[in-house]
Amino acid sequence: MKRTQQGFTLIELVMVIVILGVLAAVALPKFVDLSSDADSAAVKGVAGALSSAASINYATRSVRGATTASYAVAASTAGCQAVLTNLESIPTGYTTASVSGTAPSCVVTSPKSVTAAFVAPVIP
Repeated sequence: MKRTQQGFTLIELVMVIVILGVLAAVALPKFVDLSSDADSAAVKGVAGALSSAASINYATRSVRGATTASYAVAASTAGCQAVLTNLESIPTGYTTASVSGTAPSCVVTSPKSVTAAFVAPVIP
C-alpha cells in the first residue's frame, strides 16, 4: 500500500491568490472613505432628535397650557436655539439656526460643518 502525497498545484494556488486580489480590489473602495457618510448620518440623527424634542414640547404645552413653568421656552422665529434649551444634553459642537422666511424650519450644523434641516413647531 503505497500512499501518494496529494495537495494543491502551483497553478491552483496562484488562481486563488488572483481571485482574492480581485475581490479585495473591488471591495476595498467601499470601506475606505465612509467618514462623510458617517458625518451626514450623525447630523441627521441629531436633527431628528431635535425635531422629536420640539414636537414633544409642543404637544406637552398644547395639552398642559403655555404657562407650564417647565416648558416655558418656545421655539420661534427668534431662534431655533430655544429647542436646545429644552434638552438635557446635546453633542458638543452642534449649533442650530432658523431658516430665513419660515419660522418652524431650522438647520442643525455639526462641528464638521455638515448640515441637516428639522422642523420645530412654534409653541403657542
